[in-house]
Amino acid sequence: MITFNTRLSMQRSRRAPEISEPTLAPVNVIQYGDFECVKCGRAATTIKSFRERFRTQIQFAYRHFPRESIHPNAVQAAEAAECARAQNRFWAMHDVLIANQNHLELQYIYGYAEDLGLAMARFTAEMDDEVYLPAVRAHLEKGLATGVQSAPAFLVDGQIVDISFGLGSLFEATENAIRRWQDAPVLPLG
Repeated sequence: MITFNTRLSMQRSRRAPEISEPTLAPVNVIQYGDFECVKCGRAATTIKSFRERFRTQIQFAYRHFPRESIHPNAVQAAEAAECARAQNRFWAMHDVLIANQNHLELQYIYGYAEDLGLAMARFTAEMDDEVYLPAVRAHLEKGLATGVQSAPAFLVDGQIVDISFGLGSLFEATENAIRRWQDAPVLPLG
């Protein structure tokens, strides 16, 4: 059960929407995505609006689900996004990669990183050493273990949301989860 003090603490601890992953939020939403996936590209604008709309009520996490057999550049794009995350530029890199889905070869990715003003020596070293490849692989494995079959896929508080009829179901599932949190009984202190 959530106490009044915990709720108050959650409300005070929210971070800026650029990060879009507050440490304490009542509802967890995870997106599994692939930067070369056309459906992920089409959904990106709606998901950006979704994150903005619920920014104070959800913890939103992006997880990689690169399907190498279909999308040969998806893994290196995911690694690049993680390199950018290490420099607090994940969402900027995410947006650039999604906007340039047909140009995710390494020479383009390095150009995007430079255009974003990333520390290129660090970015290059991390890409060359595949520093974030284990994390990308772990995201994929966790998604498969959770039941994710394709991208984009979304989980709201651990439950896969069926978006086969559109992203409206993601908004509905999130609103329902927020409502459940708001209706949770408040326990007295002491």
